[in-house]
Amino acid sequence: MEIRPILSALLRSKTGAILVALQVAISLAILTNALHIVSVRQAVAARPSGIAGESSVFHIRVRHLVEGSHQEQLARQQAETRALRAIGGVLSAAFVNQAPMSQSGWSSSVAPSRTAGDDIPSAAMYYSSDSLVKTWGLELVQGRDLKPEDVLDIDGNTAPDDLFPKAVLVTRALADKLWPGGGDAVGKTLYFGSGEEANSATVVGVIGTLQTQGAEVAARGAYSLIVPMRKTFSSTMYAVRSDAGQQERVMKEADAALRASNQGRAIVTSKTVGADREQRYQADVALSWMLIAVSVLLLLITASGIVGMASLWVTQRRKQIGVRRALGARRVDILRYFITENFMITSVGVVGGVLASIALNQLLVSKLEMERLPLAYLVAGAGVFWGLGVAAVYGPAWRAASISPATATRSA
Repeated sequence: MEIRPILSALLRSKTGAILVALQVAISLAILTNALHIVSVRQAVAARPSGIAGESSVFHIRVRHLVEGSHQEQLARQQAETRALRAIGGVLSAAFVNQAPMSQSGWSSSVAPSRTAGDDIPSAAMYYSSDSLVKTWGLELVQGRDLKPEDVLDIDGNTAPDDLFPKAVLVTRALADKLWPGGGDAVGKTLYFGSGEEANSATVVGVIGTLQTQGAEVAARGAYSLIVPMRKTFSSTMYAVRSDAGQQERVMKEADAALRASNQGRAIVTSKTVGADREQRYQADVALSWMLIAVSVLLLLITASGIVGMASLWVTQRRKQIGVRRALGARRVDILRYFITENFMITSVGVVGGVLASIALNQLLVSKLEMERLPLAYLVAGAGVFWGLGVAAVYGPAWRAASISPATATRSA
């Protein structure tokens, strides 16, 4: 087929072709970046928290109506821990101050030396008198777990600031941040804050992953540490791991057991790790669905535009089509003509769309710290719009190919 006649026809009716190409370019630029954002958001929402078997772990908090002394609170914590461990189906229970992805809790600035300055990372500070490695199923990649003899009991209301445990577990991400190079962090000294008065602790073990309570998207979302400490307040929290499939029953029995242990003088609430994850990432999931809806709408609008423009051209060229059929043009020739014409217009839009996609992504990278758009998205996007263009124009093109010479002559 000659391309020159198609170009000549397009040049005589430039407005429609320009509008279709522009629509394809804008849609392609938005679609590729939107789907890239969806992919990134979904990957973020699926990040491992570090807790193995999240569906079997929940956290239960007790708010005591009678505060009591430090010793009374310690005794109460021990009694509550025993009550939880006595429940059938409980594999492990541990006192803990906060939970990953809960969006609430403790953090502390940490440094590799007292002279590190102010530019030091902040890490989520989990503390427990029990083994969170066991209860949460954390992966210990270096060193050892914390031991009972490492635990320090601290009165949360009256203890001096310099009373602090001397052992600590850190995540691999935090160790790499403090001591770059990927070496063994076990035995190194970590400081809480900077300056001569900063408390210090020795790293005795490194865990693979443990998200912070905020679960930030940036690298700092994995900067966490565990301190062997039991701190007494009027509110106490426990992490509980149950047998697979027993979580709902165990949660109900744990609630009843803690109420009974406190003789009804406590407010007990519980929450699963899955609920924390859903709440933390609900905005990411909502954004993903919104962008998917926008992408589908863009595809429908673009397809409608191509169909409408092709139908208009068929109506305008009805006499021309009839003459060509009278001169011996086959249906397949007419069909191929319109498909080729639309493919050329779509190709111009695809080229412009690829350039616009790259420009838009550069803007997102510079302003919102987004990841760069992979080449695969551009290739797939171009393929989608080429395929969409052919599919959208096929109906009008087939109607054009079905026009008989006699019909075209009578309507001329």
